[in-house]
Amino acid sequence: MEIIGWIVAIVMFIIAFAGLVYPIIPSALFLVGGYLLFGWIHTFDGMNAYFWIIQVLFVILLFGADTLSNLVGVKKFGGSKAGMWGSTIGLLLGPFVIPVAGILIGPFLGAVIAELIVSRSDVKQAFKTGVGSLVGFFTSIVTKGFVMVVMIAVFFIFVR
Repeated sequence: MEIIGWIVAIVMFIIAFAGLVYPIIPSALFLVGGYLLFGWIHTFDGMNAYFWIIQVLFVILLFGADTLSNLVGVKKFGGSKAGMWGSTIGLLLGPFVIPVAGILIGPFLGAVIAELIVSRSDVKQAFKTGVGSLVGFFTSIVTKGFVMVVMIAVFFIFVR
């Protein structure tokens, strides 16, 4: 059963990493799901209270990094709250409207449209905000990817 536990956990971790570029996949839930499925299939030995406290703190960090990266990216390039919301909505809708490229085009267009319509920014500022949303998105991918690698390393340390 140990091999099956490892296979299931690793598959869940891979799905979690897919969530980095396809934000509709809740990465944190798949990581925690991998831990839980491993425990149910094989054993929870090693996953003590310290393990779960560390993982909960990392999950909070994942959510915070995502929000903060988007906010900083848009704000750093002079965008407004409308630009941030537009970027977020574009990030969620983009992959459905334009399947592959929507992950990049969605946040950019969402930020630009929100800046033009809601904040009444000029085209140059709206474009700049769109670029900021992309910078925030890429920063978020790198940050969350690093945190997820650390979370998985902690899992390996505790269960081995």
